[in-house]
Amino acid sequence: QGLKPIVSTESSALVFGTATKLASDLPATDSFLGKNKVPDLQKLFQKTDGLPVHLKRGLPDRLLYRTTMALTIGGTLYCLVALYMASQPRNQ
Repeated sequence: QGLKPIVSTESSALVFGTATKLASDLPATDSFLGKNKVPDLQKLFQKTDGLPVHLKRGLPDRLLYRTTMALTIGGTLYCLVALYMASQPRNQ
């Protein structure tokens, strides 16, 4: 009888049936990338107006900063209260 081959000798179906696209066939990148905003943002962030970098973009930055600070202070207070409650002996 002999040993039989484990791998099938028949050709298998294609894994990726679609043809690949060449880079020259793709549309220009300007159509989906939009305008480059980096130079405008560099001008904004490098302006010397006395504001810290995390508050340079105005109202949205102020809201995010204040929300973060409120959550941080609230979380700290919650942890301190939980530690105080855990440190008290239980009454039975």
